[in-house]
Amino acid sequence: MKKTLAIVDYGMGNLNSVKKKLDRLKTTASITSNPKDIIKADKIILVGVGHFAKAMKNIKELNLLDTLNEVAIIKKKPVLGICLGMQLMANDSEEGNSEGLGWLDANVRKMQVDDTLRFKIPHTGWNKITQSKKSHLMKGIPESSEFYFVHSYHLMSNETSNILNETEYCFKFTSAIEKNNIFGVQYHPEKSHDVGEVLLKNFISL
Repeated sequence: MKKTLAIVDYGMGNLNSVKKKLDRLKTTASITSNPKDIIKADKIILVGVGHFAKAMKNIKELNLLDTLNEVAIIKKKPVLGICLGMQLMANDSEEGNSEGLGWLDANVRKMQVDDTLRFKIPHTGWNKITQSKKSHLMKGIPESSEFYFVHSYHLMSNETSNILNETEYCFKFTSAIEKNNIFGVQYHPEKSHDVGEVLLKNFISL
């Protein structure tokens, strides 16, 4: 039986670009804010581009908080957070001084750079990742592969064992995490050509 995938619609983000990429991979994926559909799906993707506090407000107003906790923490289904979607998994964020989902012992902080001529914020463009541990999500992705980034905030993990990728941009920051069934990437696999496609295929095949 074909696995189903729910892209959670909480009113923010590049939902359609992720959906198009998954359609190309011949995956049964739907964009939904319906709690029943989200709980029924085999895997969940949290995408997002925008403001952390606004995103959490939307999740609560759409009555999705309990649904997401049930999927990720109780049922332990694979969940992939992309960009803001990964940041929402943390305890809190400076962006709006908001609490997050609390799935990861991590905090989200504004990117601070010393050389503002060389390093621009938002951090936008292609950057290399290093792999901190072995993972099915990274299967077939060479060390130092380049992914596409667009972000002004970064996740700081308080548990080094959860760090999957790191990236250097004026300073070294966590660019992907993995904790049991919970995965997150700061970069955009849907915009990262072949390596991004491999990563999404790996998540689909979990």
